[in-house]
Amino acid sequence: MKIFDGQFPRELEDEAIYIMREVAAQFERPAILFSGGKDSITLVRLAQKAFYPGKIPFPLLHVDTGHNFPETIAFRDHLANELGLELIVRYVQDAIDQKKVQEESGKYASRNALQTVTLLDAIEELKFDACLGGARRDEEKARAKERIFSVRDDFGQWDSKKQRPELFDMLNGRINVGENVRVFPISNWTEIDVWNYIREEGLEIPSIYYAHEREIFERDGMIWPDSPFINKAEDEAVSKKIVRFRTVGDMTCTAAVESEADHIDRVIEEILSATISERGARIDDKRSEAAMEKRKNNGYF
Repeated sequence: MKIFDGQFPRELEDEAIYIMREVAAQFERPAILFSGGKDSITLVRLAQKAFYPGKIPFPLLHVDTGHNFPETIAFRDHLANELGLELIVRYVQDAIDQKKVQEESGKYASRNALQTVTLLDAIEELKFDACLGGARRDEEKARAKERIFSVRDDFGQWDSKKQRPELFDMLNGRINVGENVRVFPISNWTEIDVWNYIREEGLEIPSIYYAHEREIFERDGMIWPDSPFINKAEDEAVSKKIVRFRTVGDMTCTAAVESEADHIDRVIEEILSATISERGARIDDKRSEAAMEKRKNNGYF
């Protein structure tokens, strides 16, 4: 059992770098799924180390819902420009305009689930055979079922019963025509591992991960960010609070937590004493007990 000692276990970095190099060796056209969140930022740093002194050989692919936090979009563009990375952006709005998906309506309307069609279209258009993502097994029970090399069929769908065994760190990237693989280099990390890595590497992250004053409203016992993309009721009054976000997604499905953690050390202390999980503030996961697994079965990240 690993005992938390406040330090990042470097064997996890070694494993992730090994996985990334295997992706480069076994696949023809990989990409990093980049959201601008802490986990995908960690992937970029790992890729830098894996291929140093060369450039990262994978483009960044971002599926933009159009309802993202502006701080995250600004950070995405800043990081890609600073590191000289190829950034490919595809938009959910295009799929809506093309009538491939239908905009949700009502109190809990969100574009989060609509990302799947845009992602699968981008994979087909750009001929990606592997997409590296920042999902971790500790986040959610459906993600705990994922292999590091997670095979998706020619419809982009995931079947937890048809995944390959991964024995002795042997990663099998062989796929049939039309199939692709989602790769999770930090699958074995925890939320605290990610934060300790960010601290030790001195990584820059979007400001919304730290405590800041924001206009919010409360619904269902959760703190929602005020946004023109969210359908508020007349009795849902907007106020200001000092909050931060533990996870970064679409504004319509990501709740905040009250916090005074304005520095990474305070963030880590707060997480260690938290009584809810990291994704406990993800509104989309509360639609049903198996919400994440259903989305993954359909081709979600």
